[in-house]
Amino acid sequence: MPPATEHPDGTAGQPLRSDAERNRERITVAARKVFARDGLGASMASVAREAGVGIATMFRRFPTKEELVDAVFIDRMDAYADAVAVALEDPDPWNGFVGYIETACAMQAADSGFADVLITTFPTARALERRRNEAYEGMVELIGRAKATGRLREDFDSSDLVLLHMANAGVVNATGDAAPDAWRRVVALFIQSFEAPARGTLPASPEHDALYRAMLRAGPAADAAPDARTN
Repeated sequence: MPPATEHPDGTAGQPLRSDAERNRERITVAARKVFARDGLGASMASVAREAGVGIATMFRRFPTKEELVDAVFIDRMDAYADAVAVALEDPDPWNGFVGYIETACAMQAADSGFADVLITTFPTARALERRRNEAYEGMVELIGRAKATGRLREDFDSSDLVLLHMANAGVVNATGDAAPDAWRRVVALFIQSFEAPARGTLPASPEHDALYRAMLRAGPAADAAPDARTN
């Protein structure tokens, strides 16, 4: 007898009823739209309204916001990890490095929610964080290769990519539809500053643990699940 399987809503060996599955799909589709428009600061209630479901239904399918983020953005994190893999395949490591930055920042510009995802860590979103860690390992390798060519400044640190994504997310969220291409100039300025020869020394890079704590603080505020007695 095969072992029970774990289903997305946390029930082992019990497939979702068709109506429950439809509700889950409606919620994830709605969340993609709401998060892309409003970023991760959007409330669970606003997602429920967009999906046309009650808040109790929302929390039955996704008890926490992190679980919803995991379901909504895992495919985008897959695409992000793929961009790193493509960069590593480029015979010119500098071109691969630049191409990765442009692709990742374009993904942020296309989706305010994903702009936030790249600067936030979600400890309980296991699939999302696993893919992020895989991408990070690839980025470290890519940085080493680009430095070996002499095109990437020697004092560049992987934390600089986190700072780039934080800056880009700020530009994307601040300019919105008013200046939708402003991020391109900001990213170009960053890329030029990364290239060797360095035009001057840089302040010390932030400690990686400090950046991790910052990414934890950037996480969306948790919405409280409704009291089951009131539903």
